[in-house]
Amino acid sequence: QVQLVESGGGLVQPGGSLKLSCAASVSIFSMYAMGWYRQAPGKQRELVAKITEGGSTNYADSVKGRFTISRDNAKNTVYLQMNSLKPEDTAVYYCNKDRAIKWNWGQGTQVTVSS
Repeated sequence: QVQLVESGGGLVQPGGSLKLSCAASVSIFSMYAMGWYRQAPGKQRELVAKITEGGSTNYADSVKGRFTISRDNAKNTVYLQMNSLKPEDTAVYYCNKDRAIKWNWGQGTQVTVSS
């Protein structure tokens, strides 16, 4: 049973920054492309950033230029550096495989952008 543990969220003012972390309990983590997803109240979960096994990245238009995804395969961890945060970035953030069949979702980490 794979466990995903997200952390690093919090309350930040518009224009601020946060860095999220997601630790996976599997050594085969490095074999998968990983994504950061978010779900705002009343909305569907959406993919905001993904990183391949080799380190290539892709971003949703809404976060391009502000968010940076990275990974440390030795630590089975994926990160999301979020800069220039906006109120519309408020959501619960999750990580998971970038595959149709996913691991069980973790508890997520809440990001709230508000003045």
